[in-house]
Formats: sequence, C-alpha cells, structure tokens
Amino acid sequence: MRKIPLFFESVKFKETIFALPFAYIGMMLASEGLPKGDKFIWITLAMIGARTFGMAMNRIIDRHIDASNPRTKDRHLPAGTLKLVDVYILSCLSFLLLTFSSYHLNSLALSLCPLVVVYLCFYPFTKRFTWTANFMLGWALAIAPSAAWIGVKGGLAWEPVLLSLAVALWAGSFDVIYHVQDSEFYTRSNLHSVVRKFGISTAFIIARSFDTLSVGCFIALGVFMDLSFPYFIGCFLTAVILLYKYYLVNPGNILNLGSSFFRINGYVSTTMFLGTLAALLI
Repeated sequence: MRKIPLFFESVKFKETIFALPFAYIGMMLASEGLPKGDKFIWITLAMIGARTFGMAMNRIIDRHIDASNPRTKDRHLPAGTLKLVDVYILSCLSFLLLTFSSYHLNSLALSLCPLVVVYLCFYPFTKRFTWTANFMLGWALAIAPSAAWIGVKGGLAWEPVLLSLAVALWAGSFDVIYHVQDSEFYTRSNLHSVVRKFGISTAFIIARSFDTLSVGCFIALGVFMDLSFPYFIGCFLTAVILLYKYYLVNPGNILNLGSSFFRINGYVSTTMFLGTLAALLI
C-alpha cells in the first residue's frame, strides 16, 4: 500500500489530463453530444489503462537510459524506490484494465486493443534508431480520440482521424521541444531526436510548424463537422496558448521547460474539450 503513491508518481498519472480530454472530444463528437453513462465510464477506464500501461512500459524499457541521464537518474526505477517487478505488476494491471474496458465497449475496440498495446511497447525503442521518435510519441497520444470514437460507434471515420492528426502534431511539437534539454546526453549516448538531427533552432521551427498545422486541423474539423461558434473560440484560445508557449521557451531560453511548460499543454487539451462541449450543448 505504501508504494501506491510511488506508482502514481512514476507514471506521472496527473498528466493523464493531456490526452483524456481529447478522448472525451472524440467520444462526444461520435455521440453528437453527451454519451451514455456506460460509454463514458468504459472509455475513461480504457484511456487510464492505456496511458498507464504505456508509461509503465516506457519506464521499464528506458530504465537504463534513465539511469545514465542526469535529468532522469532520480526516477523511481533508477533510484531503486520501485523494483522492476513492481512496475511490471503495474503494467499488467493496466493492460487488464484496458482489455476489460475494451471488451465492454464493442468487438472492434477489443480486436484493436492488441495493436494499441504493441504500439505503446514499440515507440519507446524508436529513440534508439530514428529521429522521428518525437513524432511517434505524438501518435501514441493521438490514439485516444479515434479509439474513443470507435468505442462509441463501433467503427472509424475520417473525422476522428483528422482529430487524431491534430493531437499527434500538438503532442509531437511538445516532445520535440521537451527533448531540447537532453540534446547533449542524446549525442553522447547515440540516441536520436529532432533536436539532435537538426539542431535547436531548426527544432523550434519544426515545433512551431507542427503547432500551426495542429490548430489548422482543429479548425478544419470544426468546419467540416459544422460545429457551432464555441468550438472555434476554443480553437482561437488554443492558438493563443500555443503562442504563449513560445514566449515561455525559445532557442535562447529553455529554463522554463518545467511545470509551466507542462501546464500549457494541459490548458490546450482542456480548452479544446470545453469548446467542444459548449458547441455540442448549445
């Protein structure tokens, strides 16, 4: 029992807020409003299971890299506050939660569950051989809205795919900038990222481009689905928040790559969720 808080800290459970609102957006758009109670519960549990499983496996797979990186050497596995078997147990429980929740949604959600699990286990390895690893992380988060749509509809359409693309671009941009602080370590350790491949200044240009395209995808989704004005207010506020992100951090100042930077991303997902909710209820 005393290890439960350590489990939550190790997988940064509170950061589930980054992706969960986008799962809810996919769920609400598929439902054309508020979903049924059972759909809401099972999609929420599936999302928590998937996100926790992905983070637990990330910690297991990258434990030796984390131990060598000065920024991450105090994480629970390298520091020894959690044992490897502890995190394996957490990943197994999360996998069972994801599978059980998918079963209660529909047959397609259950059949696609193994693909989600495989991808969440695969993407942590990508930093070992490709600079596109940052974008792979973006697509890990982008699973959420399309998966939620499938959970409601039992099928996929172009609308949730466009929403997932927006999320992938936004999350990929975040990850590109976040790994600026590891650029020297990645070079020494022969690991790969956008920053190591193109340099810090170009990495910021790429990140800005991704954020711009992300907002464009959000707007396009609202136009194509004929959503009402609160959704577009959410898009506008999201653009303002992302602009503020580049006020906080830039190639000459990465000192704010901490709690403020993380909160900005939480504001993006929450703002888009509230804008969508208001648009569907009006």
